[in-house]
Amino acid sequence: MTYILGINAYHGDSSACLLVDGKLRSAVEEERFRRIKHWAGFPLESIKYCLEEAGITIDAVDHIAVNSDPKANFLKKIGYTLKNRPDISFVLDRIKNKSARASIEEDLRKAFGQELKAEVHHIEHHLSHLASAHLVSPFEESVTVSVDGFGDFSSGAWGVGRGSRIDVEERVFFPHSLGIFYQAMTQFIGFPHYGDEYKVMGLAPYGKPEYLDQMRQIVRTESNGAYTLNLDYFRHHKEKIAYEWNNGSPVFGELFSVELAGLIGIPVRKKDEPLEQRHKDLARSAQAMYEEAFFNLLKATHAQHGIENLTLAGGCAMNSVANGKVYRRSPYKHLYVQSAAGDAGGAIGCAYVVASQMGLANERFHMSHAYWGPAYDNSYHGEMLTKSAAELQAAGCKVERIDDEAILCDRTADAIAEGLVIGWYQGRMEWGPRALGNRSILGDPRRADMKDILNLKIKRRESFRPFAPSILREKVLDWFEEDDDVPFMMQVFQIREEQRSTIPAVTHVDGSGRLQTVSADTNPRYHRLISTFAAKTGVPIVLNTSFNENEPVVCKPQEALDCFLRTRMDVLVLGNWFIQRQ
Repeated sequence: MTYILGINAYHGDSSACLLVDGKLRSAVEEERFRRIKHWAGFPLESIKYCLEEAGITIDAVDHIAVNSDPKANFLKKIGYTLKNRPDISFVLDRIKNKSARASIEEDLRKAFGQELKAEVHHIEHHLSHLASAHLVSPFEESVTVSVDGFGDFSSGAWGVGRGSRIDVEERVFFPHSLGIFYQAMTQFIGFPHYGDEYKVMGLAPYGKPEYLDQMRQIVRTESNGAYTLNLDYFRHHKEKIAYEWNNGSPVFGELFSVELAGLIGIPVRKKDEPLEQRHKDLARSAQAMYEEAFFNLLKATHAQHGIENLTLAGGCAMNSVANGKVYRRSPYKHLYVQSAAGDAGGAIGCAYVVASQMGLANERFHMSHAYWGPAYDNSYHGEMLTKSAAELQAAGCKVERIDDEAILCDRTADAIAEGLVIGWYQGRMEWGPRALGNRSILGDPRRADMKDILNLKIKRRESFRPFAPSILREKVLDWFEEDDDVPFMMQVFQIREEQRSTIPAVTHVDGSGRLQTVSADTNPRYHRLISTFAAKTGVPIVLNTSFNENEPVVCKPQEALDCFLRTRMDVLVLGNWFIQRQ
């Protein structure tokens, strides 16, 4: 057997995966072990998990792939530096970051206390993204697109994937970037943390595109699908921007210049200031500008190739609102976005590039589900619950083991229908940022007050952020205006107008829902639970949100139990164990 270890290191959402003879065996993000959101650094715990899950040591690994190549686009970097002569501290900071990323061999040697037998491959950032989309998609041929902030001196790349080969045809180079534009606008609206862009997406439907004219002065689209920034409104190309990424949550300094406030006509919102209508309008305008550039790119690539299949990756591929409009606003007929489309997914992409080079990816692997992380059995759960008996008794909890799956799902469906909040912990943990029915908190989508209940009892998050519907795959067209496989919650579709009042808890203000389609062949227990709920209520949908409380999604059973006990969750279903507050 040939073992390939894929790594995303020294960047937000550090991660690792393991391929065995070209087939994905495991994949996990470091944040789940470190308990720090978007953890950046060397993903040692993720690497250890992947090796342990396969029952091997580092000695058995034949190839190690890293989704960054410090040598990539070298001439472009030199040309930019000579032409623009940025501040010397900016240049030195870039060199320091690149040299740190090149030290992965040393970190591996230190971590495992031995010389590596494996060959280490540095794979260019956007090629890794493209591979993470096309090479695990169901398509033999696709137009494949990667758009993000920056990686290896470029912010976007696109081309065609055929079989196990990817031909990169176009790139957008530093300093132009749609990801930087969206992140800068996220900061301007008062969401300063790494990964806060999803808040802008959630806020956008509450506004109108009143500032779209200003946005068009910031981002310019080209006829070939490319895009450029008006650099007068940014700092990242000429100044050293604070960026802390080593062994913790990434922290960015402000990306926009002082001129941006003058262009928009409103001051920068501080994170603790109230959200006003102008901020909602600005969010809508930023989303509209992103979509304008995104669909300009998609139309240009389709016109060039005439291929109907599209695969997306990069941080901007997490924009589920734009993804949900692909069939309406572009000529593409089929779309695939894998569950870790952002930088974490680069671990899979670089591993598959190496697998292709080794001739191990000729038999196509389709990543149809996201369940590639740690799992624990019912005996493990039982021992943990025994050790926690005093805590459970103090909390007034009744603990039962229900080995009949039909009865377990029946009891859980009844609890959901009664308006209770359920912690649902099953099987292998999801790969990527979404909880997809194995590390989820579930509720009744029919209750208009369920969002408030969840925010009061557990989530404590902004009221404008929507909760997601998990729906039986076979029932999608009955409830949504479009019918497609959306197993990773990466697309937002419009809910049928006549159904919106039935499921208010998962219907956003604009009538949309960020759905997850659930199939019996990829998650039989979750499918059975929703089917049982549908038999009782006539609604083949449950509200699904991530199992956490202002922290990374729970990984270990103890974390699920701790979250259950410290919040006001009503029921915890831990494998076959049913724990309910009396």
